[in-house]
Amino acid sequence: MSDLKNKTILTVACTGAWPKKEDSPYIPITPQEEAEEIIKCWEAGASIAHIHVRDPETFGASMNFDQFAKTVEIVRANTDIVINLTTSGGLGVPDELRMKPFQELKPEISSFDCGTMNWQDNAIFENSPQFLEKLGYAMQEADVKPEIEIFDMGMIENAARLVKKGALVGPVHFQFVIGVLGGMAATPENLFTLADYAEKLHPGCTWGALGVGRGHLPVMLAAMSRNGHLRVGMEDNLLFKKGQLATSNVEFVERTKRMLAEIDREIASPDDARAILNLKNCNTKKK
Repeated sequence: MSDLKNKTILTVACTGAWPKKEDSPYIPITPQEEAEEIIKCWEAGASIAHIHVRDPETFGASMNFDQFAKTVEIVRANTDIVINLTTSGGLGVPDELRMKPFQELKPEISSFDCGTMNWQDNAIFENSPQFLEKLGYAMQEADVKPEIEIFDMGMIENAARLVKKGALVGPVHFQFVIGVLGGMAATPENLFTLADYAEKLHPGCTWGALGVGRGHLPVMLAAMSRNGHLRVGMEDNLLFKKGQLATSNVEFVERTKRMLAEIDREIASPDDARAILNLKNCNTKKK
């Protein structure tokens, strides 16, 4: 394994919970489509795959276990990419269904949305203190590392309280998700504020960042200036540039690779990412 100091973890989020074919004909929806896209992104250099699945009939947000199992099976059979399963496939999903994919499929990482918030202008994204405590202990039991998703400043405080309780174990890893209506706006200033506060409350933490929609590139460039890790993909942004749909998630991976090369950095390999994040599981060994 090469020197990790100049390596940036790149997570690819190919599908997400909400975009549909009506929004972009290029969005992968089925397990086969998503897995094939992840494989292509891995071949292009992506470190981690953040996986959502869709309802097989409506193609809407879902925590359908069979869809997760199909996707993970194909990805594991063809790559050594680090697998990151969402726990937030839709709103109002029972706790048990949110946790079942990581409990049974044993990815190396799973998302941990660290608080309740307004979602867009018509819903509540609920993550109660009781659920988060239960979720943290369940991830420890499954030997899965939480990717602590942060949408505003208060969620960093929530994470600190959970560390004190023992539900989360440091050093923690944050994903700053900014630009969602209901959370903080996707600006470099907001990213720097979050990163400074996270590093103050959680010494030794690692973090990555993404900006949703038009904030995608400004937040990426800001994160790169702080040697933060990155996330790209159609979950966060359907446009490759103004007025032009991305035709593949690979386009985002390739562009990120070029941008990092300009500052003498590289995308971390999956094994590099495992070392940086101190992952215990090995998904290539899971059957």
